[in-house]
This record gives sequence, C-alpha cells and structure tokens, in this order.
Amino acid sequence: MARLYILLFLVQVVLAVCALISCLSAEEDGIRHLPRIAWLLIILFFPLVGSIAWFVAGRERKPVGGSTSWASGARPADRRRPAAPDDDPEFLRSIEERSRREDQELFRRWEEDLRKREDDLRRREGEPPREEPRPEV
Repeated sequence: MARLYILLFLVQVVLAVCALISCLSAEEDGIRHLPRIAWLLIILFFPLVGSIAWFVAGRERKPVGGSTSWASGARPADRRRPAAPDDDPEFLRSIEERSRREDQELFRRWEEDLRKREDDLRRREGEPPREEPRPEV
C-alpha cells in the first residue's frame, strides 16, 4: 500500500511540475479564464486539482492533427519564408556571386604574380621584359 501512495505522490508531483512549466511558458493570449499568477497559485496550493484544472480549462487548446486553419491551402505569412538559409534562393545566389568574385580576384592576383615572376626571370637572364599585350581573363 505504501508503494501505491509513493507512486501516486510522484505522479502528482510530475503533473504539477508539467502544469507549472506549461503555465509559465504559455503565451499571454493562450491563457484562458484567469490571469497567469492566479493559475500559478492554484497549481502550487492545490497541485492535483490545480494541475488538472490548468490542462482542462486554463490553457488554450491547440488543434490536433491536420485540422489547422491553413489546411485548405492558405498558409500564414511565416510559412512562406524559407526555413533555413540554404533553402533561400536569393541567399544561395548571393553566395554564388560572392564566390565567383573571390575566384576572379584570386585568379587576377595569381596572373599578376606570374607576370612579375616571368619579368624577374627574364631580367636575370638578360632578356628584356615582354611588351606584348597579355589577354585578360
């Protein structure tokens, strides 16, 4: 019999903790009938009854399953935005453009360095540096 009382006590404590967390994390417009502080006091002073009352009457009920308001195809504005940056085509384009510019700049610096090295090598060997125009890429 003592085990049953201990089990019921633990269930009551877990239920009260869950109700407190739910009440504290609920949005202001998601709390019904009483202010948040009143619900907190009810849950604290009457853990079993207060917890059950909170879950039954205190919090706003959310639709379960597919019965959302935008199930018919009309989605809220928040759902139109990409969920992650790599899902946003504009972001991907900006990354591609930045990568292309960086590659071009790196290629330009490599070509410039190669020209300087060629000119230095020609000077050491006694040949005059090339004067012909070099194609830009």
